[in-house]
Amino acid sequence: MEKQPLFPQIHGIMHGGDYNPEQWLDRPDILEKDIELMKKAGMNCATLGVFAWSTLEPREGEYHTQWLFDIMDKLYENGIYTILATPSGAKPVWLSEKYPEVLRVDAYGMKNHRGFRHNHCMSSMIYRQKVRAVTEKLIEGAKGHPGLLMWHISNEFNGDCYCENCVKRFQEYLARKFDNDIDKLNKAWWTTFWSHTYNDFSQIEPPYVNGEFSIMGLNLEWKRFMTWNVTDYMKSEIALLKEKTPDIPVTTNFMQMFDGLDYRVLAKELDVISWDSYPVFHNDYESFADTMSRSAFDHALMRSMKKDKPFMLMESAPGLVNWHDFNKMKRPGVHRLFSLQTVACGSDTVQYFQWRKSRGSYEQYHGAVVDHLGTDDTRVFKEVEALGKELKKIAPVCGTLVKTPVAMILDWDTMWAVEDMKGLADSTKNYVKTCVDVFRVFLKLGVDVDIISSEDELTDYRVIAAPMMYLLQGGIADKIKQFVQNGGQVLATYLTGYVDENTLCYLGGFPGDGLSQVFGVISEEIDTLYPTDKNAVLFADGGSAAVCGYAEILRITGENVTVLGSYQDDYYKGLPAVTVNRYGQGSAYYVAARMEESGMRKIIKKMLKDSGVEAVKLPKGIERHQRTADGKTYCFYFNFTGEEAVIENVYGMELFSRKELSGKLILSSFEMAVILRKIG
Repeated sequence: MEKQPLFPQIHGIMHGGDYNPEQWLDRPDILEKDIELMKKAGMNCATLGVFAWSTLEPREGEYHTQWLFDIMDKLYENGIYTILATPSGAKPVWLSEKYPEVLRVDAYGMKNHRGFRHNHCMSSMIYRQKVRAVTEKLIEGAKGHPGLLMWHISNEFNGDCYCENCVKRFQEYLARKFDNDIDKLNKAWWTTFWSHTYNDFSQIEPPYVNGEFSIMGLNLEWKRFMTWNVTDYMKSEIALLKEKTPDIPVTTNFMQMFDGLDYRVLAKELDVISWDSYPVFHNDYESFADTMSRSAFDHALMRSMKKDKPFMLMESAPGLVNWHDFNKMKRPGVHRLFSLQTVACGSDTVQYFQWRKSRGSYEQYHGAVVDHLGTDDTRVFKEVEALGKELKKIAPVCGTLVKTPVAMILDWDTMWAVEDMKGLADSTKNYVKTCVDVFRVFLKLGVDVDIISSEDELTDYRVIAAPMMYLLQGGIADKIKQFVQNGGQVLATYLTGYVDENTLCYLGGFPGDGLSQVFGVISEEIDTLYPTDKNAVLFADGGSAAVCGYAEILRITGENVTVLGSYQDDYYKGLPAVTVNRYGQGSAYYVAARMEESGMRKIIKKMLKDSGVEAVKLPKGIERHQRTADGKTYCFYFNFTGEEAVIENVYGMELFSRKELSGKLILSSFEMAVILRKIG
């Protein structure tokens, strides 16, 4: 496997961030100082133009773009490349004043006033025309510029619109999906319930808050439509850029596990995946190690959308943010740990929002490399500067990839369907949290995990975890069947295979679509537990694990099923809670209850061992990641605790100290190391 660096021109890891010089055009002294400070901080890239539309086009058809290209010139002259954004993330006042149809309509059917950002309708052809016009001016000035590295499409796509145009497009979208057959839609959505049958696609409204929201198929399809509509809009921007600058890659910045859009659909249209990471550091509800492991989960989710190349950290806060419930400062050293964990998980960039703090408006107190003080002697600036030097020391990591034989199946459709279903407990479904908790078990065993969709192939993996796979789509049942038959190890949990892609329940027992044969069990009931309810799983080989949240009642149907654990209490005392079915050459594990980590760890360790995947013995609070290419492996170790840690069986050269290790790595509190190992 050869290296795949995103930007060979950089000769290492990109270090940069959002730069908003349009806010300082009346202060040439600050603009000059910015470049001086960027060089000192080790910056090699800046993102320009994200919210600059009103400066680029202050009045309709009146363009002022030269200031932008002059700054690109100065940056490049000083060794700093540019990621250039289209300005469509926030429209100027004149646009909505003259063309009010570009404003969104909310879920009550009321048109929004202008304001904030991302408040335009994706279906508006006028908006698309105006974006195209200003973008053409950017292309004219930037095309062929040696400093132009990438196009950044809009910013953090989000938000629904219920305007007449969107409703009409939704109806057309449904007609295409259901082959212009309204009876087909009625059957898929089970509209005879409550007498909701449609006679024509024109009768279908989106799920207004004060309208029809009781059809699960409608609610889910609206979510899918919004993703389709945003993707269609995004493609209109990409098409122009690719027509004029075909060799310049494009991206847009994602936002964690954002519940408004299925990012995997958007990802297909992008050259590179980039995202904005803002963990809630130093909170009062979890350990620092847990905060960091959630960060690793988010990185894995983004990385796995394009496994053949590194991803980009487009935004992060070098200090605090201004929109958390509690805006806590990063403690000394945390920025370094977070940034290097990002690289360890597969990113070739560390970028910030923002370079210099705004003097006013909504984000005037959002963290930045340069504070209102405007100097290079602040703690935050010094930490960024020090990180820039360290990133140069690990430049060979750039272009390497995270390769793992373990994957987790996580789908936006499943998340939407689980949260929308009327059953269980609204406050404890926690689909994403459940996936994170399973991910953490693998991470604590030193195993990286890809996070894939039901549409992805499973053949590259030996172990698959599929927590709460409530909705089955993309032929996933057949893929799992083949995967296990061919020797794979699969783990499923309660709430697996209840509904099809239209949220219709399977008949004949859960999990449906043939998965009951793979796992050798049928779920007859599912019990929802109050927080005060107590139960446990007693394992056949000794030990127990507490149960909370949910407990399914299983019927054993397979001849090769082994019961690994049974319930301790309640009317289902003694009934199976954890099973494994030998199916073909592989094994299918079914966990019928939400168990504490110790129980999941027992099962996952057995799966890894049986599949030949090496688990690593790590002290508590230690995280490990690997990137590989060109016959070399870079192994990252992080100590996210306040105590010294000793890790055994570590061999190779540590890149920061340049010391050879021959079996033992000692990490002081909140420290990390990068070990270069040659393969073979």
